[in-house]
Amino acid sequence: MTVPKEMPEKWARAGAPPSWSRKKPSWGTEEERRARANDREYNEKFQYASNCIKTSKYNILTFLPVNLFEQFQEVANTYFLFLLILQLIPQVSSLSWFTTIVPLVLVLAITAVKDATDDYFRHKSDNQVNNRQSQVLIRGSLQQEPWMNVCVGDIIKLENNQFVAADLLLLSSSEPHGLCYIETAELDGETNMKVRQAIPVTSELGDISRLAKFDGEVVCEPPNNKLDRFSGTLYWKESKIPLSNQNMLLRGCVLRNTEWCFGLVVFAGPDTKLMQNSGRTKFKRTSIDRLMNTLVLWIFGFLVCMGVILAIGNAIWEHEVGTRFQAYLPWDEAVDSAFFSGFLSFWSYIIILNTVVPISLYVSVEVIRLGHSYFINWDKKMFCAKKRTPAEARTTTLSEELGQVEYVFSDKTGTLTQNIMVFSKCSVSGRSYGDVFDVLGHKAELGERPEPVDFSFNPLADKKFVFWDPSLLEAVKTGDPHAHEFFRLLSLCHTVMSEEKNEGELYYKAQSPDEGALVTAARNFGFVFRSRTPKTITVHEMGTAVTYQLLAILDFNNIRKRMSVIVRNPEGRIRLYCKGADTILLDRLHPSPQELLSTTTDHLNEYAGEGLRTLVLAYKDLDEEYYGGWAQRRLQASLAQDSREDRLASVYEEVESDMVLLGATAIEDKLQQGVPETIALLTLANIKIWVLTGDKQETAVNIGYSCKMLTDDMTEVFIVTGHTVLEVREELRKAREKMLDSPHAVGNGFTCPEKRPSAKLPSVLEAVAGEYALVISGHSLAHALEADMELEFLETACACRAVICCRVTPLQKAQVVELVKKHKKAVTLAIGDGANDVSMIKTAHIGVGISGQEGIQAVLASDYAFSQFKFLQRLLLVHGRWSYLRMCKFLCYFFYKNFAFTMVHFWFGFFCGFSAQTVYDQYFITLYNIVYTSLPVLAMGVFDQGIYTSVLTFFIPYGVFAEATRDDGSQLADYQSFAVTVATSLVIVVSVQIGLDTGYWTAINHFFIWGSLAVYFAILFAMHSNGLFDMFPNQFRFVGNAQNTLAQPTVWLTIALTTAVCVMPVVAFRFLKLSLKPGLSDTVRYSQLVRKKQKAQHRCLRRVGRTSSRRSGYAFSHQEGFGELIMSGKNMRLSSLALAGFTTRSSSSWLESLRRKKSDSAGSPSAGPDKPLKG
Repeated sequence: MTVPKEMPEKWARAGAPPSWSRKKPSWGTEEERRARANDREYNEKFQYASNCIKTSKYNILTFLPVNLFEQFQEVANTYFLFLLILQLIPQVSSLSWFTTIVPLVLVLAITAVKDATDDYFRHKSDNQVNNRQSQVLIRGSLQQEPWMNVCVGDIIKLENNQFVAADLLLLSSSEPHGLCYIETAELDGETNMKVRQAIPVTSELGDISRLAKFDGEVVCEPPNNKLDRFSGTLYWKESKIPLSNQNMLLRGCVLRNTEWCFGLVVFAGPDTKLMQNSGRTKFKRTSIDRLMNTLVLWIFGFLVCMGVILAIGNAIWEHEVGTRFQAYLPWDEAVDSAFFSGFLSFWSYIIILNTVVPISLYVSVEVIRLGHSYFINWDKKMFCAKKRTPAEARTTTLSEELGQVEYVFSDKTGTLTQNIMVFSKCSVSGRSYGDVFDVLGHKAELGERPEPVDFSFNPLADKKFVFWDPSLLEAVKTGDPHAHEFFRLLSLCHTVMSEEKNEGELYYKAQSPDEGALVTAARNFGFVFRSRTPKTITVHEMGTAVTYQLLAILDFNNIRKRMSVIVRNPEGRIRLYCKGADTILLDRLHPSPQELLSTTTDHLNEYAGEGLRTLVLAYKDLDEEYYGGWAQRRLQASLAQDSREDRLASVYEEVESDMVLLGATAIEDKLQQGVPETIALLTLANIKIWVLTGDKQETAVNIGYSCKMLTDDMTEVFIVTGHTVLEVREELRKAREKMLDSPHAVGNGFTCPEKRPSAKLPSVLEAVAGEYALVISGHSLAHALEADMELEFLETACACRAVICCRVTPLQKAQVVELVKKHKKAVTLAIGDGANDVSMIKTAHIGVGISGQEGIQAVLASDYAFSQFKFLQRLLLVHGRWSYLRMCKFLCYFFYKNFAFTMVHFWFGFFCGFSAQTVYDQYFITLYNIVYTSLPVLAMGVFDQGIYTSVLTFFIPYGVFAEATRDDGSQLADYQSFAVTVATSLVIVVSVQIGLDTGYWTAINHFFIWGSLAVYFAILFAMHSNGLFDMFPNQFRFVGNAQNTLAQPTVWLTIALTTAVCVMPVVAFRFLKLSLKPGLSDTVRYSQLVRKKQKAQHRCLRRVGRTSSRRSGYAFSHQEGFGELIMSGKNMRLSSLALAGFTTRSSSSWLESLRRKKSDSAGSPSAGPDKPLKG
C-alpha cells in the first residue's frame, strides 16, 4: 500500500483505506471524501465546494444573453422575430417594421423585468443565508465568519438554538459524554428532538487550545442524499475510529437544549445532504403555454396555406391579367416573371395575415396573469389575522394551472397538523373523562363550556395546561386509587428529562411531544415528575416527595409498540408500569375483568373515531424472587453476541404479560383549522390527496382518520410494509386483486374477467366499486419506485381514494410526484412547510409553501405561499377556477376577433388582384389589438366562429357598396369609405359579442367595452381631420373621409345589418340551448337567482354515527434508544437551558363545527369491578 507524503506515518501504521487517489468532487466523480482538521491548505487541494449556496439563475453579465436565449425558445417569440426580419425587406413588406418590433420589444422587456425581479429575490435569499454568522476556529482563536466562508476541515462552534451551518462531525459538547440534542424539522419534518453523540476520543476536546491542536483526518463516503446513513473513519493518534450517522450534525438542523458544541466540517454548501435533497429549480410551464405554442404552429401552418393560395392567385392573375397593365402597374425592377411575383406575394401575405396571432396575445396573457396574482394577494379570506400573513403569489405564470389540479401531495407535520400535542381525554378504570355535560346531561360544545379546571392548588402545575372536565381532578383529590395509579404511571413510565432553573420552575426535555403532553398532564393533576438519576425517579405525589428505585427500562421500538419501567417503591414493592398500543397491550392483559376491558375498548373506539392518539396503560406486580431471575435472564440476553435484539425482545415479552388494565389516554395532535373541511371539498372536486410524510406509520394513519382522508366506511385500507422487492410486489398484487374481486364488479356494473391484460389494468382498476386507501412505508416505497415496479405501484395507488406514504425521505417525495407527472399526465400540486418539502415543491407543477414553524425554506422555493392549509381550497376552487375559465374564454375570444379581423384581407385578395394590399389602413391595423379591442378582451371573451364573422363583415358591405349611392346621387363605393365601413362593423360586432357574453357586469366592464368603442371613433375622426393633415400631409391624406362616410344613412344601415347577421345566430343558439339543454353552470346560476328571492335556509350538519368497526387510534412519535441512554447515566447532567417546544398551547377547537354529536344523556360509563391496588 502506498502512503501519500502528506499522511503522517503513524496513521499508516494504524491502517488506511484502500483508495488514496483523489478525484474532483464537484462534478460527480468523487469516490471518497477526505477532510483534515485545521488544515485549509491540505483540504484546498481537493477543490471541494464552498459553503456558499446559489439558487439564483443569472448574474449581471449573464442575464441579458441567457434570458434572451430562454425567451427565444418560445415558439411565438421566434415566429415574431422571423416576421420582423421579413418586414425589413422592402420588396416583401407592405407594412411598416414598427408594427412588429415595438410589441416584440415590449413583450421581451416585460418578461425580462419579471424574471429579473424573481431572480433578485433569489439573490436576496441566498445572501441572507450565506451571510449568517458562524464561529470558526482559525489559528487558535474563534472568529466570526459568514457561512459562505466556512470550508471543509474547519472546526466551528455552535450555540443553543443556532442552525447547523454545514454537515459536521460532532467533536464535543457541553453535555456529558459528548451528547447534544437537535431538531431535524428542516430535514424530515419531525419536531421531536433527536440525540447525537461525539465519539469518545474527541468528546473531551472542550477547550479552544486542545481543539486548535486537533489534526485528525476524516475519510468518508462522497456527498449523497441519504439522510439516515453515514459511513466514515477518523484517523487520529494512531487510532482508527468508525463514524456513523449518530456522530453527524446535518445542515438545516437546529441545536436544542445544548449550550454549545464543536464540529468538524465534512460536507459544505451544495455537497450537504440538505442541498443534495433539495432538487433542481425547474422551469414551470403551464398547459395553456403548451397549448398556445401548439396553436401557434397550427395557425402558422394555416397561414402558410392561405399565403400559398393567394400567391398562386397572384401568379395566375399577373400572368393572365396583369401583363395587360404593365404600362400602368409596372413590376418592380427585381420582378421578372409572374412566378417570382407570386413568390414575393406569398411573403407579403405572411406579413399581412400574421395578425391571426398578434404578439399582443402574449402581452395580454401576462397582464391577465398578473391581475390574477394580485387577486390572490388581495384576498382577505386568505389573510391570517393571527400571524398577520397574507397569501402571496410568488409567480405570475401559473394562475390558470390552479384550476386544473388533479393530485395534491401534502406534507403532514406543520401542514395538516400544528404539531401541538394536547392531553384531551382519558379512561380510568372504566370511566371516561374529558367531556363536559350541561345541567340537562347533554354534552357541552366548546363555546358552551364553563371555565377550564383550576389547578391553583398545585404550585408546580404548568399554567399553559388546559383541561375541561373537573370530575377527574375531584377523583384525584378524593383519593381514588385508580386515578392515583393512573397518573403515577404517567409520571414514572417515560424517558423525559427534568430541569429546574429556579425553585418550582420545571422544564421538561421530552424526546417526543406525546411524552411531554402525558407527563405534563400528570404534573398538573398532582403527580409531578421532579428529577431522575440513572437508578432513581423522584415524583411529588400530591405534594409529597416520593423516590422510586428505577430497576429497568424496557425501551420502546416500532415492533414492540410499547414501553415499560420496573420500579421499587419506598415500601419495597416492585411493580411494572407499561403503556403502548391497544392492539398490542390488550392481548397481554390478565383475563379478568372482562367488563372493564369491554368498557375501555368502547372508549378507545370513541377516541379513535374523534381522531385522537391513544395509548393503553397497564401495570403488574412482581415479587422479588421472580424479578431476580428475570433480571438475570435480561442481563444474559443483553450480553449475547448474536441475536441480541431478539433475545431481549423475548425476555421483555415474558414479563409484559398478565398485566392489569388501568385505563387509556387520548392525545389530540391538533390539526390546523379547517383541514377536514378542505380535504372533503377537494375530494368532492375529484382532486386526489396523497400525504407524503417523514413521520411514522401509526401517527400518519391516525392523522389520516382525523382529517377524514381515511374513514371507517372505506372498503379497505391496504398497508404495504414489505422489506424486499418480492414482498412489496406481492402486497401490491394482493391489494389489486382485492379491489378487482369485490365482487369482481367495477363501478359501472361491468364484470371483469379473471385474467386481464396488464396494459388495461389502470383503466379497470380506476373504475372499481368501493373506496380504498393505501398506506406504504418508506422502505417499501424505495422498492415500489424501482423501474420495474413503479407502474404497479402507480396503478394501485391511483385506484385508491387516499394514499399515505410514511417515513419517506425528501428525495422520495419528489420521486413520487415525478412518477405521477410522468405517467398520469395530470397537473400536480405539492404543499409543505419545511426544507424537507422543498424537493417535491420544486418537482410538482405547482408548489405551495406554508409559512409555519419549520422555517421559510418551503416558502422560498414555492410558487404560492400562505399560512394555513385551509386556504388551499380557496386557491384551487375559487382563484384556480376563475383563472382557468377566464383564460380559456380570453383565448377563444382573442382568436375569434383576430380571425374576424385578419380573414377580411384574405377575401379582399380576390378583389385586388392578389396584390397584398390591405383593406384597413396601417394605423387601424396597429391599433386594433393594442387599443380598440384590448381592454374588452382583457375583461372577458368567449369562443365564436371567426371565419364566419369575417365573411359577413367583408361581403355584406361589399354587396351594398356595389350598388349604393350617396345622398347626392354619386357613387358611394371607394377604397377608403369601404375600409372605414368594414373596420367600424368589425369593432362594433366584436364589442357587442363580448357584451352579450359577459356574465357579471361591473363598472370596469362597461368602461372597457363601451369606452373602447368611443376611443375607436375618436381616433378615427382624428386621423381624418384637417389638423393631422396640416401637421403630417404625407401620412394622413384622406381628409374628412370618416366624417363623409359615416354621415351616410346607407353606411349605418350596412353596419347595423352586419352586426345583426353576425350576432343573431349566436343569440338564438344560446337561447335554445339554455331552454332545451341547460348546462351545470346555467343550473347553478338559475338556482342562485331563485335563492336570492327566497329566505336563506340554514341546515345543521348532523354527525354520522360511528360504525361498530374496530380500529386503533394508537400513535406515538417516540424513538428507540432513550431508555438505554437514561439507564447508562450519560445524559444525567442537567443543562441550564429550557425546553419549551413540547408544552401544550391552548388553541381554538375547529373540530366541533363539523362534528356535532347528537345530544345524549350524561352518565358515567359503568365501571368494571375494581381490582384492589396495593400501595
